[in-house]
Amino acid sequence: MTTDFQSWASQRQIAIETFLNARLPAVDCVPVRLHQAMRYSILDGGKRVRPLLAFAAGELSQADETRVTVVAAAVELIHGYSLVHDDMPCMDNDVLRRGKPTCHVEFDEATALLTGDSLQTLAFELLAERKLSDNAETQLAMIKQLASASGSRGMAGGQAFDLDNVGRMLTLPELEFMHIHKTGALIRAAVMLGAHCSNVLNAAQLEKLDHFAKCVGLAFQVVDDVLDAEASTATLGKTAGKDAENNKPTYVSILGIREARALAEKLQYDADQVLHEFGEAAIRLRQVTDFIIKRKF
Repeated sequence: MTTDFQSWASQRQIAIETFLNARLPAVDCVPVRLHQAMRYSILDGGKRVRPLLAFAAGELSQADETRVTVVAAAVELIHGYSLVHDDMPCMDNDVLRRGKPTCHVEFDEATALLTGDSLQTLAFELLAERKLSDNAETQLAMIKQLASASGSRGMAGGQAFDLDNVGRMLTLPELEFMHIHKTGALIRAAVMLGAHCSNVLNAAQLEKLDHFAKCVGLAFQVVDDVLDAEASTATLGKTAGKDAENNKPTYVSILGIREARALAEKLQYDADQVLHEFGEAAIRLRQVTDFIIKRKF
C-alpha cells in the first residue's frame, strides 16, 4: 500500500467523480434543465473531503471499496444538496460556489430548490439499491444514520440554529452545539458509513471511530471559519468574509484567529489520540485529518 496521500486521494476523487458522472441523470434526459443543474452542482468541483473520510474509514475496516464508493457518493450528494440550498437567497444568498456561479444564479431559484431535493433523494436511492453490508439490519441502520445526519437532528437542524442566531454572540458551547449538527453530523456519517461497509470492527472500536469523527467535524468548521476570515474570494472559490458581513457567530468572532487555529490543532491532536489503538490501519484517516487542518482553500 502506497503511503503517498496525494496519489491515494487523487485516485479516490477520480473514482467518486466517475461514479457520480455515471449515476447522475444525463443532460439530455427529461426534465433537461433540472438534470443539467444537478450535474452542474455536483461534478467538477470540491475537494471531496467527506468521500475521502469514507474511503479512509473503509480501509481501516477492510471494507470492499466498491461498497465504500456508493456510500461516499451518497454523502457527497447530501453535501451538494445542502450547498445548493444554503446558497439560495432565503438562506445565505451567495452568488459564488467552487469558483463558479451558484445554482440559483446559473439557473433560477425554483430549479435550485428542485436540484437540492433531487440530489438528496438520489443519495438514498443509491443506499437502497445496492448491497452495502452482508447484514440487512446493518444496511438499514446505515440508511437511518444518513437520514438523521441530514435532517432536523443533524445538518438541517444546525442550519436552523445558525439562522436563528445571526447577530447574536453565542457562547463557545452553543457554537459547538450548532456545528456538531450543521457540519459535524455529515462528516461523522461519512466516517461511520465507510466503516460499516465491513463488519470487522467491534462496538467499542466503532464508538471510538465516532468520537474521532466528532473531533474532525468540529476541526473542519474551525478551519473553515479561519479561512473565511483570512483567505480571498479567488482562493476560496466562494465569497470571502460573508460570515463577518452577515454578523454570524464563528470560532473567529468568539476566539480570534490565533486561538481558533490553536483549537483546530487541539482537535486534531484529540482525533489522533483516538486512533492510536488502530495503528497503521488508520494512516489514511490521519492523513485526511491533516489535509483538513492544513488546507489553504
